[in-house]
Amino acid sequence: MYPTVGGRRRSIAVTSLILAAIMTLCAVLTNRLLTGYLTSEFERQAREQAAIMAAGPSFRPIQNDADALKALLNEWQAISGARLALLDSTGRVTAASDAPRPESDPSNARPEAAAAPAAHEEADADLVQRVDPVTGQESLFITLPVAEGSPAVARLRFVLPMTGLNERLALLRNEVRGLAALAGLLLLTLSILHQERTAQTIRQLTDVADRITTGELSARILSLNTGDMGKLTRAFNRMAGELEREIQKQERGRDRLYTVMHVMADGVLILTRKGKVRMINPAAAALLHTNESTAEGRSFIQVVRDHRIAEVWQRCQERGEQEVAALELGPDRFLRIIVTPFLRGADRGYVVILQDLTRMRRLQTVRQDFVSNVSHELRTPLASLRALADTLRDGALDDPPAAIRFLDRMDVEVDSLTQLVEELFELVRIESGQVPLHLRRASVGSVAGGGAERLRAQADRKELKLTVAISEDLPDILVDPDRVQQVITNLVHNAVKFTPPKGSISVSAQRHTDEFIVVSVSDTGIGIPPDDLPRIFERFYKIDRARTSGGTGLGLAIAKHIVQSHGGAIWAESMPERGSIFYLTLPIFTSEEG
Repeated sequence: MYPTVGGRRRSIAVTSLILAAIMTLCAVLTNRLLTGYLTSEFERQAREQAAIMAAGPSFRPIQNDADALKALLNEWQAISGARLALLDSTGRVTAASDAPRPESDPSNARPEAAAAPAAHEEADADLVQRVDPVTGQESLFITLPVAEGSPAVARLRFVLPMTGLNERLALLRNEVRGLAALAGLLLLTLSILHQERTAQTIRQLTDVADRITTGELSARILSLNTGDMGKLTRAFNRMAGELEREIQKQERGRDRLYTVMHVMADGVLILTRKGKVRMINPAAAALLHTNESTAEGRSFIQVVRDHRIAEVWQRCQERGEQEVAALELGPDRFLRIIVTPFLRGADRGYVVILQDLTRMRRLQTVRQDFVSNVSHELRTPLASLRALADTLRDGALDDPPAAIRFLDRMDVEVDSLTQLVEELFELVRIESGQVPLHLRRASVGSVAGGGAERLRAQADRKELKLTVAISEDLPDILVDPDRVQQVITNLVHNAVKFTPPKGSISVSAQRHTDEFIVVSVSDTGIGIPPDDLPRIFERFYKIDRARTSGGTGLGLAIAKHIVQSHGGAIWAESMPERGSIFYLTLPIFTSEEG
């Protein structure tokens, strides 16, 4: 979070205090340095002036002439600005530039007026800063031996007022304070500007980071900063770009995985190391009777709710290798479970694949039933043929009437086998789509009525009333007439076979929808038991009563495929001992199709 207003104020206050302390320290140090330097320079110049005067013309010729000495000192005072005095060897004032000094002059007792050494050549100059009792000003007192002096004129006292130096120092102190204050103010201003610029950059960093966390991956910092903050913003933008590219890469991979998983027919679950469901596809959700949003994030055991499936995963977890198992979860439900561990970097997990084997098992059952039914249907006529052949071989050939009867029976069995093979071959061709339909416009009466009329003679022999009631006002249909007549003939043939004498059979048609005509074949026969009704269109399926009537059990299966290939449907309604009604829908011919 970037600094608040209160935080910035505290930061400015702290910065101000630090700068004030630094500027004060700098001012004090500068003042000391300047004061020391200027004072030293002032003393040096005063020494030089005093030394020049002390080394000047000999005072010996005029040492007893007070007026001459005073005049000389006044002249030098006018040049140097310093008050001058001559001291004898005992330190008493012999002459002074401002006025003759009596022996009671307090300056006689000053330290610089102490007795000089006997040999003035070996004495050093005295230098003292104190208040001048004459002028009341702070002055620099310098006492030097005179070059060619005498006991009466032994030392020169040079008193230079420090007023100018002090004024100059005071001015310099004020200037230093002002410059320090100005520099501090300037530095404070620059610091505030720098802090504000830094705070602005931090705000931009925070705002862009917040936008990135909310999904706006293209957010970047627009900053013209140079230096460290500029490097930081550029590094942040590079990091954001790399993050965007990586996230987009991950999203593309996730989208591909999502697409693959959602189009897979097999159920797929991706589990974490601890068995939490990270991802589940719709197929797995359907197999486990759950939904994706509910399952994700939950325990695998809670989602599958079957200890046998959970045990397969637990074995994989313990052994660290793929585990495969086939389970029967119900009377008509079979699953194959494949659990595979995976390790990607530090991310360990498991992929669980659920394969629904129910349809495969059903197909295997259908195939086994098909083989069994074909074997059964072939076994009966073949056994009959073998029995007839054995009978003929055993002597029936010697009895012509019996031989002819046996040969006729063999002929019937061969016809039955031929019909079975032909219908079986026909069904296989229809199911595999190898029988093309020759669609054309035809009337309902010519197709349905024509198929029924083929069985009229057979119905008459059995004393059955066959009625065809099809209105000529019905629209034409778009069908393969030969194939549809084959269906109608099969339905009427079954009706004739299972309807007792004196019964009736009716073929009718009416408009079902705007797109289909429904044709019905009804009879007053023995009917179909309710338990058998859903299975009558299966291959080789025969009702117990029908088994004694012959037939292959393939006719209705063939009829179903023919009707479905036209885009229609076929179904039946029946009540035992009261008859059955078979319905089939056929597409209506339209001008666009014509």
